[in-house]
Amino acid sequence: MLADSLKFERQRQEMVLKQIESRGVSDPKVLSALRKVPRHVFVSEALRDQAYGDFPLPIGEQQTISQPYIVAEMTQALEIKAEDRVLEIGTGSGYQAAILAEIAYRVYTVERIRTLYFKARKLFDQLHYHNIITKYSDGSMGWSSESPFDAIIVTAGAPDIPDTLVQQLGLGGRMVVPVGNQYSQDLIKIFKDESGRVRKMNLGGCRFVKLVGEQGWGE
Repeated sequence: MLADSLKFERQRQEMVLKQIESRGVSDPKVLSALRKVPRHVFVSEALRDQAYGDFPLPIGEQQTISQPYIVAEMTQALEIKAEDRVLEIGTGSGYQAAILAEIAYRVYTVERIRTLYFKARKLFDQLHYHNIITKYSDGSMGWSSESPFDAIIVTAGAPDIPDTLVQQLGLGGRMVVPVGNQYSQDLIKIFKDESGRVRKMNLGGCRFVKLVGEQGWGE
Protein backbone atom coordinates (compact mmCIF):
# COMPACT_ATOMS: atom_id res chain seq x y z
CA MET A 1 0.00 0.00 0.00
CA LEU A 2 2.82 2.39 0.91
CA ALA A 3 4.68 1.40 -2.26
CA ASP A 4 1.59 2.23 -4.34
CA SER A 5 1.22 5.55 -2.55
CA LEU A 6 4.84 6.48 -3.22
CA LYS A 7 4.53 5.36 -6.84
CA PHE A 8 1.51 7.57 -7.47
CA GLU A 9 3.14 10.48 -5.64
CA ARG A 10 6.17 10.20 -7.92
CA GLN A 11 3.99 9.96 -11.03
CA ARG A 12 2.00 13.01 -9.91
CA GLN A 13 5.11 15.17 -9.45
CA GLU A 14 6.42 14.01 -12.82
CA MET A 15 3.07 14.83 -14.46
CA VAL A 16 3.22 18.41 -13.21
CA LEU A 17 6.83 18.88 -14.25
CA LYS A 18 6.69 17.29 -17.72
CA GLN A 19 3.09 17.85 -18.84
CA ILE A 20 2.05 21.06 -17.10
CA GLU A 21 4.96 23.37 -16.27
CA SER A 22 6.79 22.53 -19.50
CA ARG A 23 3.77 23.81 -21.49
CA GLY A 24 3.63 27.17 -19.78
CA VAL A 25 1.21 26.73 -16.89
CA SER A 26 2.84 28.82 -14.17
CA ASP A 27 0.17 29.80 -11.61
CA PRO A 28 1.63 28.48 -8.33
CA LYS A 29 -1.84 27.82 -6.88
CA VAL A 30 -2.75 25.62 -9.85
CA LEU A 31 0.56 23.74 -9.78
CA SER A 32 0.23 23.15 -6.03
CA ALA A 33 -3.30 21.76 -6.45
CA LEU A 34 -2.18 19.41 -9.22
CA ARG A 35 0.68 18.14 -7.07
CA LYS A 36 -1.67 17.46 -4.18
CA VAL A 37 -4.89 15.95 -5.61
CA PRO A 38 -4.62 12.14 -6.06
CA ARG A 39 -5.83 11.88 -9.66
CA HIS A 40 -5.64 8.07 -9.59
CA VAL A 41 -8.55 7.77 -7.15
CA PHE A 42 -10.84 9.48 -9.67
CA VAL A 43 -10.52 6.64 -12.20
CA SER A 44 -11.34 2.95 -12.01
CA GLU A 45 -8.81 0.60 -10.40
CA ALA A 46 -8.14 -0.96 -13.80
CA LEU A 47 -6.94 2.40 -15.16
CA ARG A 48 -5.01 3.69 -12.15
CA ASP A 49 -1.61 2.96 -13.66
CA GLN A 50 -2.57 5.31 -16.53
CA ALA A 51 -4.04 8.05 -14.33
CA TYR A 52 -1.08 10.42 -14.68
CA GLY A 53 -0.63 9.96 -18.42
CA ASP A 54 -0.93 12.81 -20.93
CA PHE A 55 -4.40 11.84 -22.16
CA PRO A 56 -8.06 11.66 -21.10
CA LEU A 57 -9.47 8.42 -19.69
CA PRO A 58 -12.96 6.89 -19.73
CA ILE A 59 -14.97 7.06 -16.49
CA GLY A 60 -18.11 5.27 -17.69
CA GLU A 61 -21.42 6.56 -19.09
CA GLN A 62 -19.52 7.64 -22.26
CA GLN A 63 -17.77 10.37 -20.24
CA THR A 64 -14.08 11.06 -19.62
CA ILE A 65 -11.68 12.55 -17.10
CA SER A 66 -9.87 15.30 -19.00
CA GLN A 67 -6.19 15.26 -19.94
CA PRO A 68 -4.19 16.75 -17.02
CA TYR A 69 -2.88 19.62 -19.15
CA ILE A 70 -6.36 20.80 -20.18
CA VAL A 71 -7.46 20.72 -16.52
CA ALA A 72 -4.46 22.89 -15.66
CA GLU A 73 -4.97 25.26 -18.60
CA MET A 74 -8.65 25.83 -17.85
CA THR A 75 -8.03 26.28 -14.13
CA GLN A 76 -5.27 28.83 -14.74
CA ALA A 77 -7.48 30.73 -17.20
CA LEU A 78 -10.10 31.21 -14.47
CA GLU A 79 -7.64 33.28 -12.38
CA ILE A 80 -9.18 31.97 -9.16
CA LYS A 81 -8.66 33.81 -5.90
CA ALA A 82 -8.93 32.28 -2.42
CA GLU A 83 -12.26 33.99 -1.70
CA ASP A 84 -13.92 33.03 -5.00
CA ARG A 85 -17.10 31.03 -5.46
CA VAL A 86 -16.77 28.84 -8.54
CA LEU A 87 -19.43 27.00 -10.56
CA GLU A 88 -18.48 23.86 -12.47
CA ILE A 89 -20.76 22.47 -15.16
CA GLY A 90 -20.22 18.72 -15.47
CA THR A 91 -18.86 17.08 -12.32
CA GLY A 92 -17.83 13.91 -14.16
CA SER A 93 -15.16 12.06 -12.16
CA GLY A 94 -14.87 14.94 -9.68
CA TYR A 95 -11.18 15.57 -10.39
CA GLN A 96 -11.61 19.09 -11.79
CA ALA A 97 -13.81 20.08 -8.85
CA ALA A 98 -11.17 18.80 -6.42
CA ILE A 99 -8.49 20.91 -8.14
CA LEU A 100 -10.76 23.96 -7.89
CA ALA A 101 -11.54 23.21 -4.24
CA GLU A 102 -7.84 23.40 -3.39
CA ILE A 103 -7.81 27.03 -4.57
CA ALA A 104 -11.29 28.56 -4.19
CA TYR A 105 -13.40 29.28 -1.14
CA ARG A 106 -16.31 27.22 -2.43
CA VAL A 107 -17.05 25.10 -5.50
CA TYR A 108 -20.56 24.39 -6.78
CA THR A 109 -20.68 21.53 -9.26
CA VAL A 110 -23.61 20.19 -11.30
CA GLU A 111 -23.86 16.73 -12.89
CA ARG A 112 -26.74 15.36 -14.98
CA ILE A 113 -25.72 11.66 -14.89
CA ARG A 114 -26.94 10.07 -11.69
CA THR A 115 -24.26 7.38 -11.27
CA LEU A 116 -21.42 9.87 -11.78
CA TYR A 117 -23.07 12.33 -9.41
CA PHE A 118 -23.20 9.83 -6.52
CA LYS A 119 -19.73 8.45 -7.19
CA ALA A 120 -18.17 11.92 -7.17
CA ARG A 121 -20.07 12.99 -4.05
CA LYS A 122 -18.79 9.91 -2.20
CA LEU A 123 -15.22 10.69 -3.24
CA PHE A 124 -15.50 14.32 -2.12
CA ASP A 125 -16.64 13.15 1.30
CA GLN A 126 -13.85 10.57 1.56
CA LEU A 127 -11.25 13.19 0.65
CA HIS A 128 -12.81 15.76 3.04
CA TYR A 129 -13.66 18.33 0.38
CA HIS A 130 -16.33 20.00 2.49
CA ASN A 131 -16.20 23.14 0.34
CA ILE A 132 -17.62 21.29 -2.69
CA ILE A 133 -21.40 21.59 -3.02
CA THR A 134 -22.99 19.15 -5.48
CA LYS A 135 -26.24 19.13 -7.44
CA TYR A 136 -27.89 16.52 -9.66
CA SER A 137 -29.43 18.55 -12.48
CA ASP A 138 -29.12 19.91 -16.02
CA GLY A 139 -25.78 21.68 -15.77
CA SER A 140 -26.34 23.77 -18.89
CA MET A 141 -28.84 25.80 -16.84
CA GLY A 142 -26.26 26.56 -14.15
CA TRP A 143 -27.28 27.14 -10.54
CA SER A 144 -29.25 30.38 -10.48
CA SER A 145 -30.14 30.28 -6.78
CA GLU A 146 -26.44 30.44 -5.85
CA SER A 147 -25.42 33.01 -8.45
CA PRO A 148 -23.61 35.26 -9.16
CA PHE A 149 -20.34 33.34 -9.35
CA ASP A 150 -16.81 34.70 -9.53
CA ALA A 151 -15.84 32.03 -12.04
CA ILE A 152 -17.60 29.37 -14.13
CA ILE A 153 -15.97 26.37 -15.82
CA VAL A 154 -17.80 24.21 -18.36
CA THR A 155 -16.24 20.78 -18.83
CA ALA A 156 -18.26 19.74 -21.89
CA GLY A 157 -18.49 21.14 -25.41
CA ALA A 158 -21.37 23.52 -26.11
CA PRO A 159 -22.78 24.53 -29.51
CA ASP A 160 -22.79 28.16 -28.35
CA ILE A 161 -21.89 30.07 -25.20
CA PRO A 162 -24.84 29.39 -22.85
CA ASP A 163 -26.59 32.72 -22.14
CA THR A 164 -27.86 31.40 -18.83
CA LEU A 165 -24.32 30.90 -17.59
CA VAL A 166 -23.20 34.34 -18.76
CA GLN A 167 -26.07 35.82 -16.77
CA GLN A 168 -24.94 33.90 -13.65
CA LEU A 169 -21.40 35.28 -13.91
CA GLY A 170 -20.74 38.15 -11.52
CA LEU A 171 -19.15 41.48 -12.45
CA GLY A 172 -15.42 40.92 -12.83
CA GLY A 173 -16.14 37.23 -13.34
CA ARG A 174 -14.37 34.79 -15.67
CA MET A 175 -15.74 31.79 -17.52
CA VAL A 176 -14.09 29.13 -19.70
CA VAL A 177 -16.22 27.02 -22.02
CA PRO A 178 -15.47 24.76 -25.01
CA VAL A 179 -17.59 25.93 -27.97
CA GLY A 180 -17.95 24.22 -31.34
CA ASN A 181 -19.43 21.11 -32.90
CA GLN A 182 -19.81 17.68 -31.29
CA TYR A 183 -16.34 16.56 -32.36
CA SER A 184 -14.05 19.55 -31.78
CA GLN A 185 -14.28 22.90 -30.06
CA ASP A 186 -12.38 26.08 -29.26
CA LEU A 187 -11.76 26.89 -25.63
CA ILE A 188 -13.33 30.31 -25.07
CA LYS A 189 -12.54 32.53 -22.10
CA ILE A 190 -15.14 35.11 -21.17
CA PHE A 191 -14.57 38.12 -18.93
CA LYS A 192 -17.44 40.23 -17.62
CA ASP A 193 -16.14 43.67 -16.61
CA GLU A 194 -17.48 45.87 -13.84
CA SER A 195 -19.95 47.52 -16.22
CA GLY A 196 -21.34 44.15 -17.29
CA ARG A 197 -19.71 44.21 -20.72
CA VAL A 198 -18.52 40.78 -21.93
CA ARG A 199 -15.19 40.19 -23.67
CA LYS A 200 -14.16 36.89 -25.31
CA MET A 201 -10.78 35.31 -25.96
CA ASN A 202 -10.02 32.12 -27.92
CA LEU A 203 -7.50 29.96 -26.04
CA GLY A 204 -7.19 27.39 -28.84
CA GLY A 205 -8.59 24.07 -29.94
CA CYS A 206 -9.81 21.31 -27.63
CA ARG A 207 -12.05 18.27 -27.64
CA PHE A 208 -14.68 17.48 -25.01
CA VAL A 209 -17.73 15.27 -24.75
CA LYS A 210 -20.84 17.24 -25.66
CA LEU A 211 -22.76 19.42 -23.20
CA VAL A 212 -26.22 17.86 -23.05
CA GLY A 213 -29.10 19.96 -21.77
CA GLU A 214 -31.50 22.81 -22.45
CA GLN A 215 -28.64 25.23 -23.20
CA GLY A 216 -26.51 22.60 -24.92
CA TRP A 217 -27.04 19.64 -27.24
CA GLY A 218 -30.09 17.39 -27.20
CA GLU A 219 -29.84 13.81 -25.92
